[in-house]
Amino acid sequence: MQFTELADYPISAGVLTEWLPCAADDAWQEDSRPASYIHEAHLRRSSGARYGGGRESWLGTAFEIDGEIDPEKFRRALERWIDRHEPLRSHTRLTGSDRAESPIIRRTAPPGRISLRSIRHDPSDPGTIRDHLHGLFDDYTTPHLWPAYVFATLERLPDDSSGVSGAAPCFTVFFGADHSIIDGYSIVLVAHEITALYEEERTGRPAELFPVGSYIDFGAAERDGSERLDDKHEAVRIWQHTLKVCGGHAPSFPLPIGPRPSHTVAQQGAAERWFDDKQASVFAARCQDSGAGFFAGVLACLGEATRELAGVDNFRVVAPAHTRTGPMWAGALGWFVGVSPIDLDLTGATDFDTLTARAARELRRTRASARVPFDRVGELLGVPIRPRFVVSYMDVRFVPMAAQWPEWNARALRSRSFAHDVYIWINRTPEGVNMSVRFPDNPVAARNVLRFLNRTRELMHDVVASSAQASEAPDRDVPPTGE
Repeated sequence: MQFTELADYPISAGVLTEWLPCAADDAWQEDSRPASYIHEAHLRRSSGARYGGGRESWLGTAFEIDGEIDPEKFRRALERWIDRHEPLRSHTRLTGSDRAESPIIRRTAPPGRISLRSIRHDPSDPGTIRDHLHGLFDDYTTPHLWPAYVFATLERLPDDSSGVSGAAPCFTVFFGADHSIIDGYSIVLVAHEITALYEEERTGRPAELFPVGSYIDFGAAERDGSERLDDKHEAVRIWQHTLKVCGGHAPSFPLPIGPRPSHTVAQQGAAERWFDDKQASVFAARCQDSGAGFFAGVLACLGEATRELAGVDNFRVVAPAHTRTGPMWAGALGWFVGVSPIDLDLTGATDFDTLTARAARELRRTRASARVPFDRVGELLGVPIRPRFVVSYMDVRFVPMAAQWPEWNARALRSRSFAHDVYIWINRTPEGVNMSVRFPDNPVAARNVLRFLNRTRELMHDVVASSAQASEAPDRDVPPTGE
């Protein structure tokens, strides 16, 4: 599944329907469970955001379902999905005007108390529909109001000839939610779960979804454990070293990205397929030969590109890692993400195998830092930590029904961003490896970020090419057999 912008998702002319969650006032119950560290920090930071009060922090997905939509069965499927995932039935908010000190309260609705009302629009052209979806997601995904998520469906017009997904009848499902509710892995679960629940409503075939836990329980337990830590914890020491060598802040992109603009400008982005599945398997095998995983090999190539283009001896970046530590969290919706600062030593290592082995050791060395919320680490150090250069890697090949994503025209979507940062996402799917990136909208950033990524891609392809040549070369220790 490719992560992309809504602007890049193919949309046909058709009829758009909004599906808006709602609940009666008496559905809500006071809930004493606290917000997770990352959720609380998100609330406090976004409460003073200049644009939208945090609304430009949503993640989403779009996918197709075969056949004509049955509105009532689809409504029931969505309501059952909301019952399945407690964060969709819960809301936290700040209760005072001081965003740094205001207490946070939570209210939660039990299963069965959330319903969907629909608003069906007149037929529209693709541009109008796209603009409407942008506005819908931006308006409904602020973390300070409930619901912080929204659904929409698009039914193609009978005479539509755009050929977006062939002639067979189907409808497209759109879903967007604030980051406090979902993370990147949560997003790739949505298409399968909603489709399975809808098919159960439509045909009676059991959805067979595994039970899941509640991220609210996870966040409360994580907070309880994190509050017991002190500044001697390994995670704190790892970040302390990083801040020291990076001048008091998190790692930044190794090449210039231009000055921060005086006015708010949305970031630019790019997305590419770097490997097909066969090439990805060859690259993975080469990493294994070095005693490392796929991501370590990616870091090795990013590091070599850094040395060539920036002329430095260390590649420093922040890498997210999931915190889904047990089977009950595997399919849960939530923000199960920690981050580790990576400091890859490039000195004296000019070959892929050496750099990959070093990257694997660095990932192991910093693993503990991802288990502690970095906002808690910032509290202990007395310094707020804001990631500025991030490389995220996810292997989603084994997500349920991942092989059907191309058939479903499934995509993971991201909102616009107005930060002055560089974020790179590298995802391994059943189809291969996809890369997407966001960077500041100026010529300096565009030139340097794309140059950096092009060189990284070339280095990764060189690894595949050399591995393929080595596998095809005859073994000189074995005499030819003759004919």
